[in-house]
Amino acid sequence: MSTAVASGTPLSQPALVVSPARRKLLTFSAMVATVMQTLDMTIANVALPHMQGSLAATQDQIAWVLTSYIVVSAVLMPLTGFLSARFGRKQLFVGAVVLFTLTSLLCGIAHTLEEIVLYRILQGAAGAVIIPLSQSIMLDINPQEKQGQAMALWGAGVTLGPILGPTIGGWLTEYYDWRWVFLINLPIGIIAVAGLAAAIPRTEPDRKRDFDATGFFLLAAGIGCMQLVLDRGETLDWYESGEIWIETIIAGLGLYLFTVHTLTARNPFLPPRMFRDRNFVTSLLLVFIAGVVILSTMALLPPFLQHLGGYTALDTGLLLAPRGIGVMTTMIIVGRVLLGRVDPRWIVLAGFGFVLVSLWGMTRFTLHTPVFDLVWTGVVQGIGLGCVFAPIASLTTSTMDPSLRTEAASLFSLLRNLGSSFGVSVVAAQLTRGISVNAAELGTHLQTERAADLARELGNGATWMEPDTVAALLDAGVLQEAALIAYLNDFRLIFVATLFALPLVFLYRKPGQQLPASHAAID
Repeated sequence: MSTAVASGTPLSQPALVVSPARRKLLTFSAMVATVMQTLDMTIANVALPHMQGSLAATQDQIAWVLTSYIVVSAVLMPLTGFLSARFGRKQLFVGAVVLFTLTSLLCGIAHTLEEIVLYRILQGAAGAVIIPLSQSIMLDINPQEKQGQAMALWGAGVTLGPILGPTIGGWLTEYYDWRWVFLINLPIGIIAVAGLAAAIPRTEPDRKRDFDATGFFLLAAGIGCMQLVLDRGETLDWYESGEIWIETIIAGLGLYLFTVHTLTARNPFLPPRMFRDRNFVTSLLLVFIAGVVILSTMALLPPFLQHLGGYTALDTGLLLAPRGIGVMTTMIIVGRVLLGRVDPRWIVLAGFGFVLVSLWGMTRFTLHTPVFDLVWTGVVQGIGLGCVFAPIASLTTSTMDPSLRTEAASLFSLLRNLGSSFGVSVVAAQLTRGISVNAAELGTHLQTERAADLARELGNGATWMEPDTVAALLDAGVLQEAALIAYLNDFRLIFVATLFALPLVFLYRKPGQQLPASHAAID
C-alpha cells in the first residue's frame, strides 16, 4: 500500500490497477456508453414533430417524451454512489447499459404515447448512472498524472453527444424514420456491454452500506420538481400556472430540508466533507455555467437557422457539426499537451475567452448571415468548450479522497444537466417574450401613410397591391425583425452569464499548493 502525501505529489499508481490492454478496452467501452447516453439528450428533439403525428399526440403530450427522460435521470443520478457500493460497480454499469439498450429498442417499436413515455422513464433511470460511473472509472484506472488526458477524452464524449445529436437525429428523421433515433443505440449498446463485461474488474458489493432514505427522497423531490419547473414552465406560461407554483414550493422546501438533514444526520445521503473541498465546489459552479452555454446555444441555433435563415433540418445539422470538430480537436490538445504543463486555471480562462468571442460573433448575426460567420463562431465556441471542460472535470476530484469519486462524479453530471435545463428554459422564455414585445414596439413605428410606398418597394412598383396584402407583408416583416432582435438579445444574455464564470476560476486551489491533511489520498 502506497500513500500520497498531502503535499500534492501525484499518485504513482491508479486506484484500480488493470493491465494496459484491459485499460484500453475499458476506456473504449466506457466512452462508447458515454456517447450513447449523451447523444440521447438531444437526438430525439428534432424528431418530436414526426413522433407527434405518428402517435396522434398533442404538442404538450409529446413533450413528455423528453421531460420523462430528463426528470428521472436528474432524480436518480445522485443515487449512483450508493448503488455502485451496494451492488458492485461492474454489475451496476453493465446492467445499466443493458437496460438502456433494451429500452431504446422498446422506444423504437412503441405504438402509443403511453408506451414510449414508460420506456423513456426506464431509459432515463438507466442513463442516470452511466455518466458518473464512466467518469469515476476513467479516473480510477489512470494514475493522477494521466487523469487530465483521461478527463479530456471523457469530456469529449460528454460534450460531443449533445452537439452532434441534432445533426444525427435530423439526418435519420429526414432519410429514414423517427424510430431510428432510438434504434441506432442497439449496435452501440451491444458493443459497450461486451467491452464492459470483459474489462471491468468485479468488485464485492457492500451489503452493509447504509442508505439514508430520508435524505434521498428530500433531494429527489427537490431536484425532480425543479427539473419539472424548468422543463414545463415555458409551456404552462410559468407562474400563471398553479402546477408551476406547486412544483416550485416543493422544490424549494425539499432542497432546504435536505440541506438541514445533511448537516444534522449521523450518516447523510451525501457526505458533507465533499463540500469542504474547494476545487470540487468550484467545479460544480463552473460546470453549471458551462451547461448553460452548451445547450442553451444549441437550443437557439436550430430554430434560428431554420425559421430565419431558411435552412433545412439537414443543412442546419451540418452547419452545427463544426462545433463538434472544435471540441474534439481541442480536447485532444488540452489532454495530451497542455494539462500537466500549464496551470489548468489559465486553460479554463482561455476557454471561456474563446466562448465569449464566439458569443460576441453571434450577437452580430443578421437575417442574411454568411455561412462563414455561422461556421467560425461554431468552431471557436467548440475550441472554448474543449478548453473548459477537460480541466474542470480533472480538477473536480484532484484533491478529493478517491472513495468519494463516484458521488462527486454524479453531482458533477447533475449540475451540468441542471445548468443545461436552466439555460434552455431561460432563453426560451426570453425568446418568446422578446418576440412579442419587439413586435409590439416595431409596430408602433410603422406609419400607415407609408403603406403605399412600402407596397411599391415590395411589389417592385406594383401599386395594384391590395391593402390586406400590404398589411400581411408588413406583419411578416415586423415579426421577422422582432424574432431576430429576440435571438440576438438571448445571445447577449448567454454572453453575460459566461462573464460571471471568469472570476470563479480563481477559486481553484493553485496547483502544487499545500493540501490539508484531510485531503491526503491513500491508495
